[in-house]
Amino acid sequence: MIYSIANEYSKTPGGRFIHEGAFSGEDFRKTVLKPLYLKCKENGEELAVDLDGGYGYATSFLEEAFGGLVRELKDPGVRKIKIISTEEPALVERVDQYITDALRREGLWTN
Repeated sequence: MIYSIANEYSKTPGGRFIHEGAFSGEDFRKTVLKPLYLKCKENGEELAVDLDGGYGYATSFLEEAFGGLVRELKDPGVRKIKIISTEEPALVERVDQYITDALRREGLWTN
């Protein structure tokens, strides 16, 4: 399953927390990313999240969405989410690092 944030959530993602305004990383994690991840995991499907098409991503949005998913679920399988960005390939590495950092902090990192 491929989920496009810009096409299906918002072209203008916000900050970290819901109280900071619309389309926050926290809201995305709670209302979109977590349910999609759990559904794909249950069905044995790969989840891919496409970051292209938006007007920029705050570090806080990405860390809260993806690192926050690790902290919430305590699931090392989060690192299997495929991150896609042909427009800004550095975002892929950044999100992978947020997931890795959260796994390490939670004591869930395995090579």
